[in-house]
Amino acid sequence: MNDTVAGRADEVAQPARARLGVPDTSGTRSVMRMRLTKFGHACVRLEESGTTVVLDPGGLTDPAAALGADAVLITHEHFDHFEPATLQAAATANPDLVVWAPASVAAQLGELAELRGRVHAAAHGDVLKVGPLDVHVYGEWHAPTHMDPVTNVGYLVAGRVFHPGDAFTVPQDPVDTLLLPSNAPWLKALEAIAYAEQVGARQGFSIHDGLVNEIGLRVLDNVLGVTSKRTGREYRRLPVGDSVEL
Repeated sequence: MNDTVAGRADEVAQPARARLGVPDTSGTRSVMRMRLTKFGHACVRLEESGTTVVLDPGGLTDPAAALGADAVLITHEHFDHFEPATLQAAATANPDLVVWAPASVAAQLGELAELRGRVHAAAHGDVLKVGPLDVHVYGEWHAPTHMDPVTNVGYLVAGRVFHPGDAFTVPQDPVDTLLLPSNAPWLKALEAIAYAEQVGARQGFSIHDGLVNEIGLRVLDNVLGVTSKRTGREYRRLPVGDSVEL
């Protein structure tokens, strides 16, 4: 598989939906059906056209989530999104695996023998090629939190599914399915709802929910219900291991 940076998008992130415009995305939006599988916390697996992409298989995710992936996309360096041992195992299982991540993460992974030559830096504005799928990269920084600032990038896969990592980045391009961060030290429920309104996706699924117990999940489901009402679109939580066809 030839996985390369295809180019850079112009004006790739905007602060509000009103600035999105309606660009021509006919060359990047997929027309095939995509299968989305939810794994622990912030990890999802996307399968389309014989290509498998896994995003953020971190320390709260079953390492098996990354096995068989053609590419792994990492949004940032925090442990719940980035687990080197998981990527080492996936690289051993698939000698053609490639990994895209912010430069700080790529530098760490590049020192591992199993991943040498297969790790690439992803930055705001890049357009990556993973098999037949285009992946647009948006954003630069993790949302403000109690820890030191770190780089964070979001990925729009096949013009369809957007994973923002730990940030409220609003892509320039329209989003069909938003993976909505739902619980974290850096966000409030009202901020998550407002973010969903700004992105204006057709639908959304909860991510970043691995720290929540059963009672907390009931609260989260309530927040997603309010998000659906405010946006007029369906937002819901997929149990770990469940899949949907997009």
